[in-house]
Amino acid sequence: MLPAAAVFHFPWEVNSGAVKEGESVRIFGRLACYQPEESRATLSAQHASKDHNVVVHTLFVEPFDPIIGAQYVVLGEMENAEDVGMMVRARVLNCVDGVNIALLQKAINEQRSFFKEREQKQSEAAQTAHAP
Repeated sequence: MLPAAAVFHFPWEVNSGAVKEGESVRIFGRLACYQPEESRATLSAQHASKDHNVVVHTLFVEPFDPIIGAQYVVLGEMENAEDVGMMVRARVLNCVDGVNIALLQKAINEQRSFFKEREQKQSEAAQTAHAP
């Protein structure tokens, strides 16, 4: 059986407990720093006038040419690291500098609404199918 598709999460959702360990995720953010000796990068995003940071373990995507300040999208799994808390173990790390972040956020919200609506319709159909 294939693993579930990675779901887009906002950086501010990672440290709020909305994302569980082992979950496949897609996260975006601006590359704030890169520590090659530790295979760690930090992505940053602003929400409600607050900066939210996500630590990314980059061992599986190295070597890569980091551009500090550029926008990146990460595909990977969440894991709990002792020294940093929740961290993404990156499988894919793409520079997407130039992407309209406001539009990306809107698209993620629209996708979530679509999936939620589809799930509700499926559950309603299942309930009517089982009704006597």
